[in-house]
Amino acid sequence: MSDPPAHADISREATRPFSRIDAHVYRVPLEKPVATSFGVMADRPALFVRLEDADGAYGFGEVWCNFPACGAEHRARLVIGELAEIVFSLKPQPPSGLFTELTELTHIRTLQTGEAGPYAQAVAGLDMAAWDLTARKAGMPLRNLLSADSTDRVPAYASGIHIRDAGETIARCRAAGHRAFKVKIGFDLQDDAARLKQLASGLGENERLFTDANQAWNLETALNFAQGMGDTPIGWLEEPLPADTPGEQWLRLALASRIPLAAGENIADMAGFDSVIGSGSIGYIQPDIAKWGGFTGCREVAKAALRAGRVYCPHYLGGGIGLAASANLLAAIGGDGLLEVDVNPNPLRDAFFEARAPGADGIFQLGANAGLGIDELPEALAGYEVLHETAAA
Repeated sequence: MSDPPAHADISREATRPFSRIDAHVYRVPLEKPVATSFGVMADRPALFVRLEDADGAYGFGEVWCNFPACGAEHRARLVIGELAEIVFSLKPQPPSGLFTELTELTHIRTLQTGEAGPYAQAVAGLDMAAWDLTARKAGMPLRNLLSADSTDRVPAYASGIHIRDAGETIARCRAAGHRAFKVKIGFDLQDDAARLKQLASGLGENERLFTDANQAWNLETALNFAQGMGDTPIGWLEEPLPADTPGEQWLRLALASRIPLAAGENIADMAGFDSVIGSGSIGYIQPDIAKWGGFTGCREVAKAALRAGRVYCPHYLGGGIGLAASANLLAAIGGDGLLEVDVNPNPLRDAFFEARAPGADGIFQLGANAGLGIDELPEALAGYEVLHETAAA
């Protein structure tokens, strides 16, 4: 694979002023809700943003809005009614400047409203779009803009598997080519443990099993789980504790557990990531590109993780734009991480990957088109759109 032309210089070039933002909200009812330890998703929402500059060039981004589903419309109006005016006032600058300035300029607003999460998620989606726009103008895939050493293929694992359905779902995913599976736990400790041991006993050669408790436990429960599952081949234990649990408790659990710990989707600043990376308690670092940081923030997290000997594994459980972005960042960063691919039904993801289910054979193949490889929002999404708002300079 030949190096892309002058990618580092292009990523530092100033963009043209931004002139238009479109926010599209979609919602898909589910026949079977997606259950987690903290709540149930009765439908799948997505918020896609389109950012355009003064030359008419554009890029796409995705804003996290998985739960609760009603948050999608709120974040769309936050993008259009609050952030657009600031975006249009920014001077020409590299794509990373949008993330930095928007974060600084909205700091007081997040304090005033108590809505640090929705602001951060909206900024992440706009950052994503700014990087996509820049790569599209440069005529190169976004991963090549980020790194001359990027790859075209990244390993993937099947995610979003409820422990109660895991036997059937893993069998289906295995038949499709997956060799790594992540199961949602945190419901009933003894039942979860028994089911996991049965699943682990049925793993084939070179197959891996991961678990995700979705912040369900306190330290005592997490210790009980880790000690009871010590001989079970589990690749990682994700979010066994709430994200705001003091660092000394995470470290205590890490020292007592033979299962490596994973976390990061609910950390929302660089200081927080620096803390967990530096502590050594978390082996798998999992920022979510649509929830905080976009490319600008998550690239720095991923680099810091690799420097410290940790594994960067992007968290993702949303629509197709964020999945493409996660794949591009992992392809640029490298390391031993895997791409998270939700295997629950989601037309808001699958419409972007018409040829086949993304990552179905355990490998996510990235295309050669510029940017994220998305020229327009798929026509198949039209029937799911519930809100479209626009702001123009």
